Amino acid sequence: MAGRLSPPEWVKYPDPATELEVLRLTDPKFASGITAPHLRQFGRRSDFLLYWSERSGSPQVCHMDLKGGESRQVTDVAALDPATICLSPDERSVTFFNGAVLCEVNANSGALRELHRVPADATRAGFSQALDGTLLVAERSEGGKSRIIRLGRQKAVSALPVEGEIELLMARPRHPQVLYRAGGSYWLMGSEGAGPARQLKIEPGQTGEALWSPSGQTLLYLHVPEDPKQLVTLREHSPEDGSDKEIARTSQFGSFGANTDTSVFAGASRSLASSYVVILLRVARRELTLCEHRASNPAMVSPIFSPDSQNVFFVSDRHGKPAIYRVRVDKFVEATEG
Repeated sequence: MAGRLSPPEWVKYPDPATELEVLRLTDPKFASGITAPHLRQFGRRSDFLLYWSERSGSPQVCHMDLKGGESRQVTDVAALDPATICLSPDERSVTFFNGAVLCEVNANSGALRELHRVPADATRAGFSQALDGTLLVAERSEGGKSRIIRLGRQKAVSALPVEGEIELLMARPRHPQVLYRAGGSYWLMGSEGAGPARQLKIEPGQTGEALWSPSGQTLLYLHVPEDPKQLVTLREHSPEDGSDKEIARTSQFGSFGANTDTSVFAGASRSLASSYVVILLRVARRELTLCEHRASNPAMVSPIFSPDSQNVFFVSDRHGKPAIYRVRVDKFVEATEG
Protein backbone atom coordinates (compact mmCIF):
# COMPACT_ATOMS: atom_id res chain seq x y z
CA MET A 1 0.00 0.00 0.00
CA ALA A 2 1.32 3.45 -0.92
CA GLY A 3 2.21 5.44 2.19
CA ARG A 4 3.07 2.34 4.22
CA LEU A 5 5.97 2.95 6.62
CA SER A 6 8.63 0.36 7.40
CA PRO A 7 11.10 0.58 10.30
CA PRO A 8 14.86 0.60 9.67
CA GLU A 9 16.32 -2.72 8.50
CA TRP A 10 19.92 -1.62 8.83
CA VAL A 11 22.60 -4.15 9.78
CA LYS A 12 26.27 -3.21 10.27
CA TYR A 13 29.17 -5.60 9.83
CA PRO A 14 32.95 -5.36 9.33
CA ASP A 15 34.01 -6.30 5.83
CA PRO A 16 35.97 -9.59 5.90
CA ALA A 17 38.62 -8.24 3.50
CA THR A 18 39.22 -4.68 4.76
CA GLU A 19 37.46 -4.52 8.15
CA LEU A 20 35.78 -1.28 7.03
CA GLU A 21 32.24 -0.97 8.34
CA VAL A 22 29.56 -1.90 5.79
CA LEU A 23 25.92 -1.02 6.36
CA ARG A 24 23.26 -3.21 4.77
CA LEU A 25 20.24 -0.96 4.31
CA THR A 26 17.53 -3.42 3.25
CA ASP A 27 16.52 -6.89 4.39
CA PRO A 28 17.76 -9.62 1.97
CA LYS A 29 14.63 -11.69 2.64
CA PHE A 30 13.05 -9.69 -0.22
CA ALA A 31 14.65 -8.10 -3.27
CA SER A 32 15.56 -4.40 -3.30
CA GLY A 33 17.73 -2.29 -5.58
CA ILE A 34 18.48 1.06 -7.14
CA THR A 35 17.42 2.63 -10.41
CA ALA A 36 19.55 3.21 -13.53
CA PRO A 37 22.70 5.16 -12.57
CA HIS A 38 21.99 8.03 -14.99
CA LEU A 39 18.65 8.80 -13.31
CA ARG A 40 18.28 10.94 -10.21
CA GLN A 41 17.68 8.95 -7.03
CA PHE A 42 19.11 11.02 -4.13
CA GLY A 43 17.87 14.16 -2.44
CA ARG A 44 20.27 17.01 -3.20
CA ARG A 45 21.38 17.09 0.44
CA SER A 46 22.09 13.34 0.41
CA ASP A 47 19.38 12.92 3.02
CA PHE A 48 17.16 10.40 1.26
CA LEU A 49 17.28 7.68 -1.39
CA LEU A 50 14.63 6.56 -3.86
CA TYR A 51 14.86 2.82 -4.50
CA TRP A 52 12.68 -0.15 -5.37
CA SER A 53 11.71 -3.03 -3.13
CA GLU A 54 9.55 -6.14 -3.17
CA ARG A 55 8.84 -5.72 0.54
CA SER A 56 5.10 -5.65 -0.17
CA GLY A 57 5.21 -8.61 -2.58
CA SER A 58 5.90 -6.82 -5.89
CA PRO A 59 8.41 -4.14 -6.97
CA GLN A 60 7.38 -0.70 -5.70
CA VAL A 61 9.07 2.69 -5.42
CA CYS A 62 10.22 3.43 -1.86
CA HIS A 63 11.71 6.47 -0.12
CA MET A 64 14.40 5.87 2.53
CA ASP A 65 15.41 8.43 5.13
CA LEU A 66 19.21 8.10 5.15
CA LYS A 67 19.49 9.60 8.62
CA GLY A 68 17.16 7.27 10.48
CA GLY A 69 16.57 4.40 8.06
CA GLU A 70 12.77 4.47 7.91
CA SER A 71 11.25 3.67 4.51
CA ARG A 72 7.96 4.81 3.00
CA GLN A 73 6.30 3.03 0.10
CA VAL A 74 5.58 5.58 -2.65
CA THR A 75 3.66 3.51 -5.23
CA ASP A 76 1.18 0.68 -5.49
CA VAL A 77 1.33 -0.35 -9.16
CA ALA A 78 1.15 -3.62 -11.05
CA ALA A 79 4.17 -3.53 -13.37
CA LEU A 80 6.89 -1.17 -12.14
CA ASP A 81 10.09 -1.05 -14.20
CA PRO A 82 12.70 -0.50 -11.43
CA ALA A 83 15.28 0.90 -13.90
CA THR A 84 13.06 3.91 -14.69
CA ILE A 85 12.54 5.39 -11.21
CA CYS A 86 13.50 9.07 -11.39
CA LEU A 87 13.22 11.98 -8.95
CA SER A 88 12.18 15.33 -10.42
CA PRO A 89 14.63 18.27 -10.18
CA ASP A 90 12.41 20.01 -7.61
CA GLU A 91 12.06 16.74 -5.62
CA ARG A 92 8.27 17.09 -5.62
CA SER A 93 7.46 14.10 -7.81
CA VAL A 94 8.74 10.73 -9.00
CA THR A 95 8.38 9.35 -12.53
CA PHE A 96 8.54 5.70 -13.58
CA PHE A 97 7.16 3.25 -16.11
CA ASN A 98 4.29 1.01 -15.07
CA GLY A 99 4.26 -1.43 -17.95
CA ALA A 100 3.85 0.67 -21.12
CA VAL A 101 2.69 3.74 -19.19
CA LEU A 102 4.96 6.55 -17.99
CA CYS A 103 3.54 7.74 -14.67
CA GLU A 104 4.21 10.58 -12.28
CA VAL A 105 3.38 10.41 -8.58
CA ASN A 106 3.31 13.44 -6.29
CA ALA A 107 5.85 12.81 -3.52
CA ASN A 108 3.60 14.41 -0.88
CA SER A 109 0.00 13.67 -1.82
CA GLY A 110 0.58 10.37 -3.61
CA ALA A 111 -1.60 11.53 -6.53
CA LEU A 112 -0.79 9.51 -9.65
CA ARG A 113 -1.16 10.66 -13.25
CA GLU A 114 -0.36 9.24 -16.67
CA LEU A 115 2.17 11.19 -18.75
CA HIS A 116 2.68 8.99 -21.80
CA ARG A 117 1.75 5.58 -23.16
CA VAL A 118 4.06 3.62 -25.48
CA PRO A 119 2.04 2.57 -28.56
CA ALA A 120 1.23 -1.10 -28.97
CA ASP A 121 3.29 -1.30 -32.16
CA ALA A 122 6.44 0.12 -30.50
CA THR A 123 8.98 -1.00 -27.89
CA ARG A 124 10.44 1.28 -25.24
CA ALA A 125 14.23 1.41 -25.64
CA GLY A 126 15.38 4.09 -23.21
CA PHE A 127 14.33 6.68 -20.66
CA SER A 128 16.05 9.79 -19.31
CA GLN A 129 15.41 13.17 -17.72
CA ALA A 130 17.04 16.50 -18.59
CA LEU A 131 18.17 18.98 -15.95
CA ASP A 132 15.07 21.16 -16.55
CA GLY A 133 12.79 18.19 -15.89
CA THR A 134 12.05 17.37 -19.55
CA LEU A 135 11.43 13.63 -19.89
CA LEU A 136 12.82 11.69 -22.85
CA VAL A 137 11.52 8.31 -24.00
CA ALA A 138 13.10 6.27 -26.82
CA GLU A 139 10.75 4.03 -28.77
CA ARG A 140 11.62 1.46 -31.45
CA SER A 141 9.28 0.29 -34.17
CA GLU A 142 9.55 -2.33 -36.90
CA GLY A 143 11.84 -1.60 -39.82
CA GLY A 144 14.79 -0.30 -37.80
CA LYS A 145 13.15 3.04 -37.01
CA SER A 146 13.25 4.81 -33.68
CA ARG A 147 12.02 8.06 -32.22
CA ILE A 148 12.68 10.09 -29.09
CA ILE A 149 9.60 11.49 -27.36
CA ARG A 150 10.06 14.78 -25.46
CA LEU A 151 7.67 15.46 -22.61
CA GLY A 152 8.35 19.01 -21.44
CA ARG A 153 6.96 20.34 -18.18
CA GLN A 154 5.72 23.49 -19.90
CA LYS A 155 5.87 22.48 -23.57
CA ALA A 156 3.79 20.21 -25.76
CA VAL A 157 4.88 16.66 -26.53
CA SER A 158 7.19 16.35 -29.54
CA ALA A 159 8.87 13.45 -31.34
CA LEU A 160 12.37 13.33 -32.85
CA PRO A 161 12.88 10.65 -35.56
CA VAL A 162 16.12 8.67 -35.34
CA GLU A 163 17.72 6.26 -37.80
CA GLY A 164 18.59 2.84 -36.38
CA GLU A 165 17.41 0.93 -33.33
CA ILE A 166 18.14 2.83 -30.12
CA GLU A 167 19.62 0.73 -27.30
CA LEU A 168 20.41 3.44 -24.71
CA LEU A 169 19.27 7.02 -24.05
CA MET A 170 20.83 9.61 -21.73
CA ALA A 171 20.19 13.35 -21.51
CA ARG A 172 23.41 15.35 -21.36
CA PRO A 173 23.65 17.22 -18.03
CA ARG A 174 23.76 21.03 -18.33
CA HIS A 175 23.56 20.85 -22.14
CA PRO A 176 20.48 20.84 -24.43
CA GLN A 177 21.57 17.55 -25.98
CA VAL A 178 20.78 13.87 -25.75
CA LEU A 179 23.05 10.86 -26.23
CA TYR A 180 21.84 7.59 -27.66
CA ARG A 181 23.44 4.32 -28.71
CA ALA A 182 22.36 2.59 -31.92
CA GLY A 183 24.16 -0.17 -33.79
CA GLY A 184 26.93 -0.19 -31.17
CA SER A 185 27.81 3.49 -31.84
CA TYR A 186 27.13 6.58 -29.71
CA TRP A 187 25.35 9.55 -31.23
CA LEU A 188 24.77 13.06 -29.89
CA MET A 189 21.94 15.31 -31.01
CA GLY A 190 20.10 18.41 -29.87
CA SER A 191 17.33 17.48 -27.44
CA GLU A 192 14.90 19.63 -29.46
CA GLY A 193 16.02 18.17 -32.77
CA ALA A 194 18.28 21.05 -33.80
CA GLY A 195 20.89 19.83 -36.30
CA PRO A 196 21.72 16.27 -37.37
CA ALA A 197 22.94 13.59 -34.96
CA ARG A 198 26.72 13.37 -34.66
CA GLN A 199 28.61 10.14 -34.04
CA LEU A 200 31.12 10.23 -31.19
CA LYS A 201 34.52 8.83 -32.16
CA ILE A 202 35.28 6.81 -29.04
CA GLU A 203 37.99 4.15 -28.73
CA PRO A 204 37.31 1.29 -31.20
CA GLY A 205 36.28 -2.02 -29.69
CA GLN A 206 33.82 -3.24 -27.12
CA THR A 207 32.27 -0.69 -24.77
CA GLY A 208 30.92 -1.47 -21.32
CA GLU A 209 28.91 0.85 -19.10
CA ALA A 210 28.85 4.53 -20.10
CA LEU A 211 27.81 7.58 -18.04
CA TRP A 212 27.96 11.34 -18.41
CA SER A 213 30.14 13.17 -15.93
CA PRO A 214 27.82 15.14 -13.57
CA SER A 215 28.90 18.38 -15.27
CA GLY A 216 28.11 16.96 -18.70
CA GLN A 217 31.52 17.95 -20.01
CA THR A 218 32.68 14.43 -20.83
CA LEU A 219 31.33 10.94 -21.47
CA LEU A 220 32.88 8.35 -19.16
CA TYR A 221 32.92 4.74 -20.28
CA LEU A 222 34.52 1.34 -19.80
CA HIS A 223 36.56 -0.04 -22.69
CA VAL A 224 36.65 -3.84 -22.71
CA PRO A 225 39.56 -5.48 -24.61
CA GLU A 226 38.97 -8.50 -26.81
CA ASP A 227 41.65 -10.42 -24.87
CA PRO A 228 40.10 -11.33 -21.47
CA LYS A 229 43.60 -11.32 -19.95
CA GLN A 230 43.94 -7.59 -20.66
CA LEU A 231 42.58 -5.02 -18.22
CA VAL A 232 39.34 -3.08 -18.65
CA THR A 233 40.13 0.64 -18.91
CA LEU A 234 38.11 3.65 -17.83
CA ARG A 235 38.10 6.29 -20.57
CA GLU A 236 36.82 9.81 -21.07
CA HIS A 237 35.50 11.40 -24.28
CA SER A 238 34.99 15.13 -24.85
CA PRO A 239 32.33 15.81 -27.52
CA GLU A 240 33.49 19.41 -28.00
CA ASP A 241 37.03 18.70 -29.20
CA GLY A 242 36.69 15.00 -29.99
CA SER A 243 39.47 13.99 -27.62
CA ASP A 244 39.32 10.52 -26.11
CA LYS A 245 41.76 9.49 -23.40
CA GLU A 246 42.41 6.78 -20.88
CA ILE A 247 41.77 7.74 -17.26
CA ALA A 248 43.16 4.54 -15.76
CA ARG A 249 43.34 0.79 -16.05
CA THR A 250 40.94 -0.91 -13.67
CA SER A 251 40.70 -4.14 -11.73
CA GLN A 252 38.28 -5.45 -14.37
CA PHE A 253 35.39 -3.08 -13.60
CA GLY A 254 31.99 -4.42 -14.61
CA SER A 255 30.17 -1.26 -13.51
CA PHE A 256 31.23 2.10 -12.10
CA GLY A 257 30.11 5.48 -10.81
CA ALA A 258 31.75 8.90 -10.44
CA ASN A 259 31.65 11.44 -7.65
CA THR A 260 30.38 14.97 -8.35
CA ASP A 261 33.68 16.43 -9.62
CA THR A 262 34.92 13.12 -11.19
CA SER A 263 38.04 13.16 -9.04
CA VAL A 264 37.16 9.70 -7.69
CA PHE A 265 35.38 6.72 -9.23
CA ALA A 266 33.72 3.73 -7.58
CA GLY A 267 33.95 0.42 -9.38
CA ALA A 268 32.76 -3.14 -8.99
CA SER A 269 35.14 -5.85 -10.15
CA ARG A 270 33.66 -8.53 -12.38
CA SER A 271 36.43 -10.94 -11.36
CA LEU A 272 35.02 -13.86 -9.39
CA ALA A 273 38.33 -14.25 -7.57
CA SER A 274 38.41 -10.59 -6.47
CA SER A 275 34.78 -9.52 -6.18
CA TYR A 276 35.44 -6.14 -4.57
CA VAL A 277 33.98 -2.66 -4.57
CA VAL A 278 36.87 -0.21 -4.92
CA ILE A 279 37.44 3.52 -5.35
CA LEU A 280 39.81 4.77 -8.04
CA LEU A 281 41.65 8.06 -7.48
CA ARG A 282 41.95 9.91 -10.79
CA VAL A 283 45.18 11.82 -10.09
CA ALA A 284 47.11 8.91 -8.58
CA ARG A 285 45.48 6.28 -10.81
CA ARG A 286 45.36 4.18 -7.68
CA GLU A 287 42.64 1.87 -6.43
CA LEU A 288 41.62 1.41 -2.79
CA THR A 289 39.54 -1.61 -1.84
CA LEU A 290 36.42 -0.77 0.17
CA CYS A 291 34.75 -4.14 0.65
CA GLU A 292 33.68 -7.40 -0.92
CA HIS A 293 30.48 -7.43 -2.93
CA ARG A 294 30.25 -11.18 -3.62
CA ALA A 295 27.32 -10.64 -5.99
CA SER A 296 26.30 -13.60 -8.14
CA ASN A 297 26.23 -11.20 -11.11
CA PRO A 298 28.67 -8.24 -10.90
CA ALA A 299 26.42 -6.22 -13.24
CA MET A 300 23.90 -5.77 -10.42
CA VAL A 301 26.43 -4.08 -8.09
CA SER A 302 26.33 -0.69 -9.88
CA PRO A 303 28.21 1.39 -7.26
CA ILE A 304 27.17 5.04 -7.00
CA PHE A 305 28.27 8.01 -4.89
CA SER A 306 25.92 10.09 -2.79
CA PRO A 307 25.78 13.72 -4.04
CA ASP A 308 28.15 14.84 -1.24
CA SER A 309 30.69 12.13 -2.24
CA GLN A 310 30.83 10.81 1.33
CA ASN A 311 29.18 7.43 0.75
CA VAL A 312 29.19 4.69 -1.87
CA PHE A 313 26.01 2.66 -2.35
CA PHE A 314 25.85 -0.68 -4.15
CA VAL A 315 23.66 -3.78 -4.59
CA SER A 316 24.51 -7.41 -3.85
CA ASP A 317 22.75 -10.71 -3.24
CA ARG A 318 25.53 -12.11 -1.05
CA HIS A 319 23.17 -12.52 1.95
CA GLY A 320 20.11 -13.77 0.06
CA LYS A 321 18.08 -11.69 -2.37
CA PRO A 322 19.49 -8.42 -3.78
CA ALA A 323 19.88 -5.78 -1.07
CA ILE A 324 21.30 -2.25 -0.88
CA TYR A 325 24.57 -1.59 0.95
CA ARG A 326 26.45 1.56 1.96
CA VAL A 327 30.11 2.23 2.77
CA ARG A 328 31.37 5.56 4.11
CA VAL A 329 34.34 6.97 2.19
CA ASP A 330 34.77 10.29 4.00
CA LYS A 331 38.25 9.19 5.13
CA PHE A 332 39.38 8.93 1.52
CA VAL A 333 37.25 11.41 -0.45
CA GLU A 334 36.64 15.11 0.13
CA ALA A 335 33.05 16.29 0.44
CA THR A 336 31.47 17.89 -2.61
CA GLU A 337 28.30 19.87 -3.22
CA GLY A 338 25.56 17.85 -4.88
